[in-house]
Amino acid sequence: MNQRTLPPHLAAAAAAESRSAISTSSFSTHALTADEQFLAWRQRVGHVVDVPPSKKQVARGFRGEIDLYAVGGMVFTDCSTDAVLLERSVARVSTDSRRDYAFQLFVEGEVGHVTGMRKKRSAPGSVQGIVAFDLNQPFRAERPECRLLSLFVPASIVDEELRDATAIHGRVVQQGAPLTRLVLDHLTAVAREIPRLDPVSAAEALHAGAQLLIAAFRKEARLTGASRAAMQAALMGQVRRYVDANLHQGDLTPTSVVQALQLKRATIYRWFEHDGGLGAYIRNRRLREAADELVRFPHLQVTEIAYGLGFQSASDFTRAFRRAFDMSPQDMRARAVDLQHRGARERWGSI
Repeated sequence: MNQRTLPPHLAAAAAAESRSAISTSSFSTHALTADEQFLAWRQRVGHVVDVPPSKKQVARGFRGEIDLYAVGGMVFTDCSTDAVLLERSVARVSTDSRRDYAFQLFVEGEVGHVTGMRKKRSAPGSVQGIVAFDLNQPFRAERPECRLLSLFVPASIVDEELRDATAIHGRVVQQGAPLTRLVLDHLTAVAREIPRLDPVSAAEALHAGAQLLIAAFRKEARLTGASRAAMQAALMGQVRRYVDANLHQGDLTPTSVVQALQLKRATIYRWFEHDGGLGAYIRNRRLREAADELVRFPHLQVTEIAYGLGFQSASDFTRAFRRAFDMSPQDMRARAVDLQHRGARERWGSI
């Protein structure tokens, strides 16, 4: 994404990719009339997530405040809002270029209810703690009134440290877990001090925060031993690469993966438990690839994409797609086209 496609308040942030400057912006709905507040907030955060409006919410007003700091390739925000529904749909993921990780630490209030393709069935509901989002995957979050600190970390940093980083999407590290107090103390201190920090100090503070967050999620995933963590990450990476390389093979199954890679079935199945099992992971990767192909190849029929990715019938594919993304393949394609046209109009309007 280049600066021409960014909203005005993020154009400067995109320019602050080095340690040479801190880009800042602030926004509040306080000075707006009640009926303007929600829609103004929706526009403010719409470059990352969708905020579906309701007539009731628009009419009663909405409290939202955010301070943003961008430096050293990272973005840090201090945000307070009323209860809100956030959604990063598969259509949005398939049409924009946001590929970083968002770590959200709840200083006041709770995480809320988070759903996405990788949410473990036994995962906790609304709790206090930290939630991680891979912006290359869809999610939906019903968030109560809260104050949260968010750190957007480049994928290159997270991938290098975790290797199997995509698996943390939707994970919650609860308050009281190892390292959470240290993370909370560090980032709340950053929120207090960053307005007065020089660019180098600010970048170092955010980098330290990123390392603490990554360590907290690594510990939550029980990857504490360096050699064991490296082995597990390497093998899971091998499995994921094999799956991605064979998504269009009709005979791709958990059994075929285990046999092809000569791995222990029980171990691999346990490692993919957070994804709902290896079978669910394969199905979700096929659905995610289908979503991308619906955008990349608008001339292809939905049935062609479905059969090409191993689905036995168009109806099976449509049902699975709707369960995963809460919309039909046709609706997703139409929404993606609308997002592309809207982005094109905004780019032309800024020239």
